[in-house]
Amino acid sequence: MARYTKSSYRISRRLGFSTLETGEELARKPYAPGAHGSKRAKKLSNYGVQLQEKQKVRFMYGLNEKQFKKTFEDAGKMKGVHGENLFKLLESRLDNLVYRIGFATTRRGARQLVNHGHITVNGKKVDIPSYRCKPGDVIAIKESDKELAIVKSSLEALNKRVDFVTYDEAKMAATFVRYPERSELNGEINESLIVEFYNR
Repeated sequence: MARYTKSSYRISRRLGFSTLETGEELARKPYAPGAHGSKRAKKLSNYGVQLQEKQKVRFMYGLNEKQFKKTFEDAGKMKGVHGENLFKLLESRLDNLVYRIGFATTRRGARQLVNHGHITVNGKKVDIPSYRCKPGDVIAIKESDKELAIVKSSLEALNKRVDFVTYDEAKMAATFVRYPERSELNGEINESLIVEFYNR
């Protein structure tokens, strides 16, 4: 299945969940898209509830189904709680960390920055959005790209940075200091439903 590249507002309205984590997609039209979206009230089966929860996370992080399932399987090989490990792996993706640092206002924008070779990890250019960072890795804007207008405007628009990255403004570089705690991430997600979906 190809990655979803259409309107993120539309998919958020369909799921009833802000995949951008800002809530702006649902602010004006908090109902499903389409002519009958505001009147549609569909009761989901157990399978439907589990599928919807999986889709929320998949679209939030911008992965296709194959990537998401592989990440889920990798999380199962780690020690600890399966669902929480899934979040740790998703949060340690390079494109996600570029977004968390504030170099881009969306994960889609962060993925583009990585793809275009504007990002370095520990001083080396990395252009693979799915690259898994480890605690201690330093993520920075490439020296020749530090004047990029889109990066500067994104940094200026950032209100608060997550606690699991530290940022050096002078160097335009951030350190991924640790994996996040579950309490620091989106509380609207019930990751146990995703585990149930894949283990059914």
